[in-house]
Amino acid sequence: MTKEELKCIGSVKELPNDLLKALWQDYKGNWEAAHELAQKKEGHPDYDRIHAYLHRKEGDKFNAGWWYKNIGLPYPNVSLEEEWADLIEQYS
Repeated sequence: MTKEELKCIGSVKELPNDLLKALWQDYKGNWEAAHELAQKKEGHPDYDRIHAYLHRKEGDKFNAGWWYKNIGLPYPNVSLEEEWADLIEQYS
């Protein structure tokens, strides 16, 4: 799935997994709903990856940095939009 395809989704129910649902909620401006989905399986690297991105987007660099480090990734040096698009492709 591409970011353009995700943007065209009309309902979260149309998405196949919670990771894409979290990214869709983020796109729709529902940060809290996206965050709840990311926390749903805290400790799972894929969910923690979304968690890190969401805290980065929120502007909480310290918290985001902790999550990235926790899953063994460096803090991203790409835009939030690029990271979001990469995550969509990764979890499709």
